[in-house]
Amino acid sequence: MSKKIAVLITDEFEDAEFTSPAQEFRKAGHEVVTIDKQAGKTVTGKRGEAKVTIDKAIDEVRPADFDALLLPGGHSPDTLRGDQRFVTFTRDFVNSGKPVFAICHGPQLLISADVIRGRKLTAVKPIIIDVKNAGADFYDKEVVVDKDQLVTSRTPGDLPAFNREALRLLGR
Repeated sequence: MSKKIAVLITDEFEDAEFTSPAQEFRKAGHEVVTIDKQAGKTVTGKRGEAKVTIDKAIDEVRPADFDALLLPGGHSPDTLRGDQRFVTFTRDFVNSGKPVFAICHGPQLLISADVIRGRKLTAVKPIIIDVKNAGADFYDKEVVVDKDQLVTSRTPGDLPAFNREALRLLGR
């Protein structure tokens, strides 16, 4: 069954951390919907390899519209967490119990949403202390799955395992 996956993304995202999961999700028949402050604008990855046209503005969507949430890394999550609308969307999504996939710096949105206390996860090295200070149990592994809801990975090198576990939670 096809699932609808929300992606919170803005300029300076880590290119492969969007393009690789998005490609795998689409190949499996799922719909990927990109969300930023304004629909129709184009955002660019920090390496300049990927350009993404935003499908929906954050004010047009709510967690109930989607089956899963993808939070790619790079500088994008740090920028987005400065806007309470993205933090609230993330908090409400996690609290809904639906799958959430966060890689690299993606957990910064989870930290700001205050939803990782007591959860198991991994992240890129520069934010490990933030993850621990937010009350999460940190594991330095290529992929960590918590409560069959939260999938996290560290870097683009972990994408094969990240994509595999995300697709498993989506039911392929």
